[in-house]
Amino acid sequence: MNTAVHGDLQVVIITGASDGIGAEMARQLAQRHGPALALVLAARSLQGLENTATHCRGLGAQCLVVPTDVAQEDQCRALIAQAVENFGHIDTLVNNAGVSAQALLADVQAEDLHWYQSLMQINLWGSVWCTHAALPYLQARKGRIVAVSSLAGLIGVPGRTAYSATKFAMTGFFEALRSELVGAGVSVTIAFPGVVLTQIRHHGLNAKGQTAGSSGLREDNGMGVAQCVRFIIAGMQAREREVVMTSAGKIGRFIKLIAPGIVERMAMNALKDEVKPR
Repeated sequence: MNTAVHGDLQVVIITGASDGIGAEMARQLAQRHGPALALVLAARSLQGLENTATHCRGLGAQCLVVPTDVAQEDQCRALIAQAVENFGHIDTLVNNAGVSAQALLADVQAEDLHWYQSLMQINLWGSVWCTHAALPYLQARKGRIVAVSSLAGLIGVPGRTAYSATKFAMTGFFEALRSELVGAGVSVTIAFPGVVLTQIRHHGLNAKGQTAGSSGLREDNGMGVAQCVRFIIAGMQAREREVVMTSAGKIGRFIKLIAPGIVERMAMNALKDEVKPR
């Protein structure tokens, strides 16, 4: 490896880069930075990663595809090691990989409850393991960490007990880490998307821990994925602490402090009728 060749490259690792927000983030960054960018793309789907990489290479970016299941610690650490082996450094880590879920706790049978733990392993621990492995390299470059949480990580949403738990945990971890890194020059940006028009909820889990195949949320006013990613990239580049990209999210988090019942009703109204508590 010739580090002189790679020294001026901006090296960005994106988990969950095979589709949705992660893939679109890779494409937009490649469009902006072209040959000055090296993308390390991680997800479980090799074909999805290759599709993302092909598009980004067409825009001039270098791409390293690393099939990764973030639920496995050894794969998270191998991802970071491969990035450093190929490019010599890391400038940005985007913790985006995650799985959604839609189920009322009362509908989950005791023998199926283990998938709550599995969801935590993906949504929280995948981010923790990747961040821990990348941290020395990010400190060396005074880099950036991006955590893609959710409005469900700020406001508990009915039917999202498992998902909200993982995203609240993720938010707490990265808020605490941000404080730890103040003197290191490493920024931590937490993004809180609302309903974004991707397939994440369709691929999410139902009460049995199986793929739901549909969304339990109303998506009439959902945000396009390209617009969502533009918000995240702007926040990342400005080293903002948080990116809350909807007016409902911005207002709701403050109303929650003084009139939590109103926020609970807002959250209930976001659900389709067929999945509301009976």
